[in-house]
Amino acid sequence: MPIIKSAKKRVKVANKANARNAKTKRTMREALKAFNAAVIAGNSTQISKTEKEAVSAVDKAAKKAVIHKNKAARIKAKLAAQTKAKGVKPAKSAVKKAPAKATVKIAPAKKTAAKKPTAKKTTPKK
Repeated sequence: MPIIKSAKKRVKVANKANARNAKTKRTMREALKAFNAAVIAGNSTQISKTEKEAVSAVDKAAKKAVIHKNKAARIKAKLAAQTKAKGVKPAKSAVKKAPAKATVKIAPAKKTAAKKPTAKKTTPKK
């Protein structure tokens, strides 16, 4: 058990992250198993539904860095290949476009009224 306060905190944080990552990975594996069961059963509507859920779970795992993004791409390609082999047309996924970056218009600087030049003060001669 760590003695230093920051090390104690790192243990707590690591345990929380471990639980979160385990849940994400478990959800992904369950979705993949459901997809494989649907492929074996051969029900086309069930295949397309479970494929969509599996792809979503894989994307979430990759987004949270539970699995590498290239592994996620391989898994998704494999799912698509199995779906195509069963003769099911791929489900049209609603691709969300990233919101366009808000263009900020820079207002032109306000012109301030030009100040009149101040007259030089002359010093009186002695």
